Amino acid sequence: MTIRVLIVDDQRLVRAGLRMLCETAGDLEVIGEAGTGADAVRLADQARPDVVLMDLRMPGMDGIRATTAILAARPATRVIALTTFDDDEHLYPALTAGACGFLVKDAAPGDLLDGIRRAAAGGRPFSPDVLQRVVDSAIAARTGISTETPDPAIVFGLTPRESEVLTLLAEGRSNAEIATALHVGVTTVKTHVTNLMAKTGATNRVRLAALARPDRLS
Repeated sequence: MTIRVLIVDDQRLVRAGLRMLCETAGDLEVIGEAGTGADAVRLADQARPDVVLMDLRMPGMDGIRATTAILAARPATRVIALTTFDDDEHLYPALTAGACGFLVKDAAPGDLLDGIRRAAAGGRPFSPDVLQRVVDSAIAARTGISTETPDPAIVFGLTPRESEVLTLLAEGRSNAEIATALHVGVTTVKTHVTNLMAKTGATNRVRLAALARPDRLS
């Protein structure tokens, strides 16, 4: 299946580079480019992309407002926030607006293409350093440096059952122990853990646990 991609960035050279990269992949088709948020909203309505690569800092309607407008009209569209500014100032507003992932513009080409595919398949692609920022923010909140702890369920779009599995995993419980606590099979727990890793970008159980209990990394 071909993934239809809309590229949104106010810099023409950036758009050209992203188009060239996408065109190297046989399963991606660039169906349009937009240099402003307003144009992005219009093109998303006309061209109906599967995935939108959304710059966040643009004059006029920025990427946050454009994401909100696009998803209000077409909720099934997957929007990946793409920016050079990988800090909380842009991360949380983008996720709140409905972005399914957050990638930095200097990501490796293969990682960017993989992120588009994961988004189209329903995943939540995050650059590793962005995921680390989420963990660091949780650690800061735990130690009293910050007063607001990001909720993993909200940030990563977890289901209630996935949140339960994450909480038990953070307590150090094995898959068998989690299965017993939730009255489900071990295979079901393994599936939830796999889904948690896919949604959060965490590569192991320690990273997953850190999202719920940041002290596990301190």
